[in-house]
Amino acid sequence: MANSKKAKKAVLDFSNHIRWFWVLFLVGTLSVILIFLLASWGAFGEMPDHTVLENPKTNLATEIISSDGVTLGKFYFNDNRTPVDYDELPQHLIDALIATEDARFHGHAGIDARGTLRAIFKMGRGGGASTISQQLAKQLFTKQVSDSKFERGFQKVKEWIIATRLERQYTKEEIIAQYFNIYDFLNNADGIRSASRIYFGKEPSELELKESAMLVGMFKNSALYNPRRNPVGVKNRRNVVLGQMEKYGYISEKLKDSLQETELDLRYTPESHREGIATYFREYLRDFMKKWTNDGTNRKPDGTKYNINSDGLKVYTTIDSRMQQYAEDAVQQHMPRLQAEFFHQNTPKRNPTAPFLELTTGAIDTLMWRSMRQSERWRHMKYDLKKSDKEIEDSFYKPIQVSIFKWKEGKPSEIDTIMKPIDSMRYYKSFLRTGMMSMDPQTGHVKAWVGGMNYRHFQYDMVKQGKRQIGSTFKPLVYAAAIDQLHASPCDEYPDTPFCIEAGKYGNPEEWCPKNSSHEYGGTRTLKNALANSVNTVTARLIDKVGPETVVDLAKKLGVESDLLPVPSIALGTPDLSVYEMVGAYSTFANQGVYTKPVMVTSIQDKNGTILYQFSPETKDVLSEETAYVTVKLLEGVTQYGSGARLRTKGADAYRADYREIITGYPYEFTNPIAGKTGTTQNQSDGWFMGMVPNLVTGVWVGAEDRAAHFASITYGQGAAMALPIWALYMKSCYANESLAISKEEFEEPEGLSINVDCSKVGTTVIDDAEDEEIPDDLDFN
Repeated sequence: MANSKKAKKAVLDFSNHIRWFWVLFLVGTLSVILIFLLASWGAFGEMPDHTVLENPKTNLATEIISSDGVTLGKFYFNDNRTPVDYDELPQHLIDALIATEDARFHGHAGIDARGTLRAIFKMGRGGGASTISQQLAKQLFTKQVSDSKFERGFQKVKEWIIATRLERQYTKEEIIAQYFNIYDFLNNADGIRSASRIYFGKEPSELELKESAMLVGMFKNSALYNPRRNPVGVKNRRNVVLGQMEKYGYISEKLKDSLQETELDLRYTPESHREGIATYFREYLRDFMKKWTNDGTNRKPDGTKYNINSDGLKVYTTIDSRMQQYAEDAVQQHMPRLQAEFFHQNTPKRNPTAPFLELTTGAIDTLMWRSMRQSERWRHMKYDLKKSDKEIEDSFYKPIQVSIFKWKEGKPSEIDTIMKPIDSMRYYKSFLRTGMMSMDPQTGHVKAWVGGMNYRHFQYDMVKQGKRQIGSTFKPLVYAAAIDQLHASPCDEYPDTPFCIEAGKYGNPEEWCPKNSSHEYGGTRTLKNALANSVNTVTARLIDKVGPETVVDLAKKLGVESDLLPVPSIALGTPDLSVYEMVGAYSTFANQGVYTKPVMVTSIQDKNGTILYQFSPETKDVLSEETAYVTVKLLEGVTQYGSGARLRTKGADAYRADYREIITGYPYEFTNPIAGKTGTTQNQSDGWFMGMVPNLVTGVWVGAEDRAAHFASITYGQGAAMALPIWALYMKSCYANESLAISKEEFEEPEGLSINVDCSKVGTTVIDDAEDEEIPDDLDFN
C-alpha cells in the first residue's frame, strides 16, 4: 500500500514538473515574442520604418570628377564616403568578407541560428554570431550603448529585427555593397572606395587579393587594426582572413601560404582638402558650389538646399587629370631650382635686407606690420578670441612650434621647428610663388589649374584670386587694336627712336616718354620684330595712334574683368590682372577672334544621377579672323627670334647639388609653331609667359608675395627665366602623351587674307636684343 502511494506521488510530482516545464516554456516563448514585438514597436528605441530602410540616411561626399573620369577630390565634413555598386567590387573582396564574417551568409535570412546557438552555449567565448546583415543594421540604425548586459541585449534584439527587415528589403548583393560602403576604415577612409584609394591608391575593382584581405580584416576593429599605427597587427589580422578564405575553399593552401609571407605594401594616399591633385582648383570649385547651392533655383525636390559635404553630388569638371599632373610636375621641377638661386642671392652677407631689396629698415617694418594685421592669426585672435591689439602683436614675437615649408631635393617637404610667428612670416615672404592655367581656346575648357606650389602652406590662389602687374604680356592687345583699327601689318616699319606723348593728351597729367632699357636707338623695326623684342617706344607709338580707350574696350571684350584706366601707360602692362583673365584674352587670338569664357564645370548630378546643372558655352565675336591670325603671327615672332626663342634652342641643363639651375641653354627644342609672349615688370618683381598652340593656351606667372622681394638682376628675374621653363616642361609632357592630341600644326590661316604676314622680303635688319630679357653666356654664382 505504501509503495502504491509512493508511486502515485512520484507520478504526480513528474506531472507537476512537466506542467511547470510547459508553463515556463510558454512564458519564456511568449516573453521572447513580447520582447521582439515591443522592440519592433519601438519600445526599446526608435525603429526604422519601410521608408527609412529603403533610403538609409548616410552622409555622402561630393565627388569632383575630371574630364577623363578620374576623381580629383571630394567635399565632405566628417564622412569621406562615395558609394560603389556590387558589380564594382572584386570577387575576392566579397569572398574574403563572407569567409571571415559570415560563412553561411547565403543560407540565412538575416539571423544565423546555428551561430547564435553556438554563441549562447559557449557564452560568447567561441566568437560572436552577428551576420553581415546584423552588422549592417548596427552600422546604419543602432547606436552604441553602455556596458549594461540588459541594454546590450535589447540592442541585439533590435539588430535581429532590423537585419530580417533588411533581408526582405534588399538582395544579398545589395546588403554586401551597403556594408562595404558604410564602414569607417579610419584616416578619412569612409567606405570601401575611399579605403581603396587612401590605403592603396587605386579603385576597389583594382584591388589585389592580399589588399582585399587586409581591408576585410579591419572590419573586426579598425581602431585596433589601423595600418598606419599597427602594421604588425594588421598583417597578422590579414593573414587570419587569408586562412579563413583557404578554410572555406576560396583559395588554395599554397596561395594562402605565399600571400601570408608578403608585406602590406601600403601606398598611403591621404584624401584631404589640402592634399592631393588640383588642390587650388578644388578650392575655387568649393566657392563655385557654395554659390550654386545658395541660388534659390537650385533646390532639392523637398525645397531644401543641397549640402555639398553630405548630399553625394557629382561635379563633372573640364580639368584633365593627366594635364593637371603634368602642370604640377612642371612647377615642382622648376621652382626649387629657381628658389635655390633666390636664396643664394639673398643671404644676409649679399643682401642685409633679405628677402627684400631697395627697402629701408623702416619700410620693411611697415610692410611686416601691415602683413601682420592682414594675417589669419590676427583675424582669429581679434575676432574669435577677442584679444587686444597689443596682446595680438606681442604674440607674434613669442616663439612657438611650427611646421614650415621647404624644398628638399626638389620636392616639397615640412620641417618642425621653433620660430616666432613674425620670423615665420618673413621666411614665407622669401618664397617665389606661381600661378598657371591651361585652356582649350575653342571650347573654353580649362585643362589645368595650378594656383601655387603647395596648398597646405600657400593657400592664396594665383590663378583667379591673385592679380599681378602683367608687363609686356599686355602689349599684344595694343598690337591687336592697331591691326583691327589701322589694318597694320607685322611687316610695317616704325622708327626705333625716342617717343613721347605730350601732357594733357588722353588725360595724361604730364608728358610720358617710355624708354627702352637694353639697346641703343636707331634705324627702324618691323612690328613683328618690335613685339618679339618688347620695344617700348614702338608700343607707345601704336597706343598713341589707336588711343587708350580703344585698347581698354578691346581688353574688356577679351574677358578682362579688372578695372583698367584708359591711360597710355597701360600699353606697357601697368595693370594688375589674373592668369585667368590673361589666358581667356589670349585664347581669343587662337580661336580666330571668338572669345570663349573659360569653363570649369560641365555638369552637376545628384546621388541618383539626375542632372541638376548643365553648362552652356558663352561666346562672342571680338575680332575678325584676319586680325586674330595676324596677331598670332606677330606672337610667333617672339618664339622665333625674340625673348621666347630659347624654346627652340638646344643646350644641356646643368644643376648644382643644391638644385640651382645654370641657365646656359634649355633642352626643349620645340620645332612646331608656337605663339607666345614673355613679360617682366619693373625691378623683376613679376615674370610671365603666355604660350599658345592651335588647341591649347597656357599662362604662367612667377613672383614673390611682395613686389619688394625679387631678383636683383634681369638674369633670373625675367619672364623667360622665371615662367617660360614651366610652360616648356608642361608642354613637353603633354606632347609626350599622344592621346591628348595637343596640336603641332600651323595656326589656321583665314581665307582672303589681305594683310601681309610674310616679312622675309622686307629689308629690315633683325636685332636680337630682347628688352630686359637677355641671357649672358655664362653666370657667376659667387
